[in-house]
Amino acid sequence: MKPLIIANWKSNPDSFSKAKELFSQIPKKENVIICPPNIYFSLGGNVNLGSQNCFFQSGAFTGEISPEMLKSLKINYVILGHSERRNYFEETNELISKKVKACLKENLKIILCVGEKKGESLSSVLKKQLSSFQKGVFAVAYEPVWAIGTGQACKSEEAEKALKLIKKKVNCKVLYGGSVNGSNFKDYLKVGFDGVLVGGASLKIKEFKKML
Repeated sequence: MKPLIIANWKSNPDSFSKAKELFSQIPKKENVIICPPNIYFSLGGNVNLGSQNCFFQSGAFTGEISPEMLKSLKINYVILGHSERRNYFEETNELISKKVKACLKENLKIILCVGEKKGESLSSVLKKQLSSFQKGVFAVAYEPVWAIGTGQACKSEEAEKALKLIKKKVNCKVLYGGSVNGSNFKDYLKVGFDGVLVGGASLKIKEFKKML
């Protein structure tokens, strides 16, 4: 089975024209999912699309997008619990659990992110963050917070420890994320990860196409 490759563009690129150019160079593949800023969804008709986040309901929640909205746009995937949402926007495990439940009701395929900060206990953090997991979640992405966007990827043998802990607690795909690039992504597949969640490298089209 082909490994899953999910691209998280985060708040990039900074213009409609740049996003259009990126999309034009990405081939459609069943195992590849692109998660752009929501305002660029209309440009991604030729690829599998995912959202980087969503709220747990419609209504008076300025700036949010609901699972129902994503479903109506035929967006089938959604990232929840990314460390940047937890850290910058103070999302709690309780809030993420509500989002997971709401997205499952709409049959969205959830990529639930978990991972520890430098100096934190891996097993303790995973236990708390996986409390948001519910049966039906599509994938769990292990992203050590200290590796995200730093260029200092977690060594595959260290990531394997997290993989084994996660596999003991959940039954779904498990991905690795955190400074994944064209040179190291195969190392994570070799130790048993089902795919990768790619950040910055997914915006470097030559490198990303090499991974594909």
